[in-house]
Amino acid sequence: MEITAAVAADADAVAELHTASWRRAYATLFPAQYLNGPLLAERQQVWRARLADPVPGAALFLAVETGVLLGFVYLEPQPDGRVLLDNLHARPDYTGRGLGSRLLHHALSWATTAHPGQDVYLEVLQGNTRAVAFYERHGGCRTASRVCRFDQGFELPEFEYTWRATAPATTPSPVGR
Repeated sequence: MEITAAVAADADAVAELHTASWRRAYATLFPAQYLNGPLLAERQQVWRARLADPVPGAALFLAVETGVLLGFVYLEPQPDGRVLLDNLHARPDYTGRGLGSRLLHHALSWATTAHPGQDVYLEVLQGNTRAVAFYERHGGCRTASRVCRFDQGFELPEFEYTWRATAPATTPSPVGR
């Protein structure tokens, strides 16, 4: 498996994986009408736009094996001086194999080099207990709790986790290939 930077041609594959990941992780959190409705089209629009006109300083990394997209991580610098880890997803049939750990480690290492001195943070739904446990195992410090308001008309509680720039990133154990 290799981790590479995405190009514009990767947008639809990323959107498909993103959709599949949300449908699994958020099956009991998001309204079924939304998950089973326009989600793929929305994700395609988001990823096509992000890759066609990238935010300066942002990065999308893909985990690929034999031409198959297994996971991805997206980071974007924010006006407050921090770096938002906006997405970290693995194929639903590939979770629990260390891929998320490798992508997170890659993202934190990249941020240290590309945005030295800037904290990395993310927002995770409180009901996504598997992800919450994952981020805590990997050294994320809970720094906020709030309600996330979705454009589709629903609200869910979320946590913010931060990896401080001054603290060394937790290095996950190497995983098999």
